[in-house]
Amino acid sequence: MTEFHVRTSKRIEALNITSQVVNAARGKAGKILHVYTPHTTCAITINEYADPDVVRDIIEALDRMVPAGYPYRHGEGNSDAHIKAVLVGASVSIPLSGDVPALGTWQGIFLMEFDGPRERKVQITVT
Repeated sequence: MTEFHVRTSKRIEALNITSQVVNAARGKAGKILHVYTPHTTCAITINEYADPDVVRDIIEALDRMVPAGYPYRHGEGNSDAHIKAVLVGASVSIPLSGDVPALGTWQGIFLMEFDGPRERKVQITVT
């Protein structure tokens, strides 16, 4: 397993971590790349990287579905972040072509921050 850290700068944001993932997978033999974050208020996803409005639309849609101001029972004030992380998921698996993730033309790998700013871990496994 390889691990790298990402520093987020906002409470909610999408960081394109594709280049860090590609670098972490380089030279590793296998067929599947697994990208995982061991946190409960952020997530990993694959989506379009070319148009920044796509991730903005995703964030806005999640905010409409799971509003921060709802009277949740969890007392820390970040229940919306936990729910959004569950909806998006903590990991993705991607086929490898050699040692490069076989992403589509417009696909990028994103860390979705829902409770920042924080330092986050991303773990990479190749099998």
